[in-house]
Amino acid sequence: MKRLLLLFALLLPMMLKAQCGSTNTAFQAGERLGYDLYFNWKFVWIKVGTASLSIDQTTYKNQAAYRATLMTKSSPTADRYFRMRDTLTAYTSLGLEPLYYAKRALEKNTYRLNQVWYSYQGGKCNVQMSYAKNFGKEEVKTHNSAYCAYDMISMLLRARSFDASQYTKGKRINFLMADGNSCNWQYLLYRGKDTFKQEGTKTKYNCLVFSFIEKEDGKEREIAKFYVTDDANHVPVRIDLKLRFGSAKAYLRTASGLRHPQTSVVK
Repeated sequence: MKRLLLLFALLLPMMLKAQCGSTNTAFQAGERLGYDLYFNWKFVWIKVGTASLSIDQTTYKNQAAYRATLMTKSSPTADRYFRMRDTLTAYTSLGLEPLYYAKRALEKNTYRLNQVWYSYQGGKCNVQMSYAKNFGKEEVKTHNSAYCAYDMISMLLRARSFDASQYTKGKRINFLMADGNSCNWQYLLYRGKDTFKQEGTKTKYNCLVFSFIEKEDGKEREIAKFYVTDDANHVPVRIDLKLRFGSAKAYLRTASGLRHPQTSVVK
């Protein structure tokens, strides 16, 4: 589920420091989202774990900031086949400028640490990245560009305030992502609106539907289709994942501390 928050992203690339942030209209400190994770095993969907996303207000290097934390955890049953303990943390300014990102991932018997530090000088976004595996030697890379870069969580925070009301089906949205190893251009494909019924409940949501398209070795591949509420919260309620080793889904289980009424719920 390490791509979970990346699959929620929705933004346009912006130039220059002043444009790397944006006005937050979607969330507030204290928001808590919980998800159930499922994997397709021989045509049967099996619950394999949970995920949670929390947003708090704090400080980063003596400035007011948001801290967003995504945690994913496999179930005891799934641990016997593939243990997963991932924690992704991002700090942004209250104006949603990315400041710092870290992904600590324990998957099976491998531990990985990805980190990204952001600074803004000379009208450019300057990114320093590091990657280490199993507490080994740290690999450090840098990227400097007139275009803003975002990690998967800071991307999500900005995207949730984006106005998609003028989108038409088939629209492609490019973005530059820093993941600790490199900065690469990726894009989202807008697929229109749909009504989604939450599994195991009578709850239905009016949603905006997007596909995340990954570019790798010159080839494009759809990684996921995801659904976000068509209201002021823009909460991801369902994600269909196309993994290299099968299919998975994530469903919203709980939501508290939302900033706006859930007007996307169909009664």
